[in-house]
Amino acid sequence: MSRYDLLVLGEINPDLILRGDVEPEFGQAEQLVEHATLTVGSSNVIFACAAAKLSLRVAFVGWVGDDLFGRFMLSEMRACGIDTTFVRVHPEGRTGFSVILQPRQGERAILTYPGLIAALRAEDVPERAWAHARHVHVGSFFLQTALQPSLPALFARVRQQGRTTSLDPNDAPQGRWEALWPVLAHTDVFLPNAREAQALTRTASADAAARRLAHPERLVAIKLGAQGALAVQGNRYLRAVPPRVSVVDTVGAGDTFDAGLLYGWLQGWPLSRALALGVVCGALSTRAAGGTAAQPSLDEALRWLPQVEVFEDVAPNGPEEVA
Repeated sequence: MSRYDLLVLGEINPDLILRGDVEPEFGQAEQLVEHATLTVGSSNVIFACAAAKLSLRVAFVGWVGDDLFGRFMLSEMRACGIDTTFVRVHPEGRTGFSVILQPRQGERAILTYPGLIAALRAEDVPERAWAHARHVHVGSFFLQTALQPSLPALFARVRQQGRTTSLDPNDAPQGRWEALWPVLAHTDVFLPNAREAQALTRTASADAAARRLAHPERLVAIKLGAQGALAVQGNRYLRAVPPRVSVVDTVGAGDTFDAGLLYGWLQGWPLSRALALGVVCGALSTRAAGGTAAQPSLDEALRWLPQVEVFEDVAPNGPEEVA
């Protein structure tokens, strides 16, 4: 029996979220914001916290610095129920962090100091970690530049040993989307949002991207923000519409969606139910500032599940829409 349901490989950093209707101005112009929150950041840690709150046994591999932010993150991760045995502390490195400017209306702006965010390498992942896990997950692919080149080989080895894999690419700051294709060949569950899926496939819609990414042996779940999500596997094509909630902050909603969908997938649920759990978890996570404060427990998420509408259809076969 595996010791862990999930092993997460990734970056570790906090977020400082500033909320208020102001725009930064240079020239030493001081402005006041309405709220400030120091909270758990990093796509992978937010995902890991969500999975642990859903009762999955989660371990993490990554780097932190021997500094205030590193100690804060380790404390918060342990409080979420994440096993940090495989997290390494760099005595001279500095933990990365993000400053998020969140207006009442409109899109947020994010400034990130990388620090050790990109430091993790495949050789830092001990075999005893993934050998005791059912599933290995990686997010923030394009930020983890040291891990990228060897991740296809690592995923291939993990799958050869009977484990499964998932990947959430997040944004590609340098636009090198083609770097994803080698690792996708060894990925069981791919979890982009619509913009990422379209950029990767060079298509003009999420539906067209889903058709391009469809594969009999790979589940693709594309996040559509407030519109929910769609999933495709082979010729199966599903769309889920989330419940209505009072949105405070969308930070981490996609990562929390990932955790909900993977919970159902690992339990062997029908795809429609797993997708519904994903959109419930993502929606509920937006009710408070930060990526983890409003993440639901499994019991709470299951109570909301009947409010999700899931439709199933045959994947459309129209002409390819090229961006």
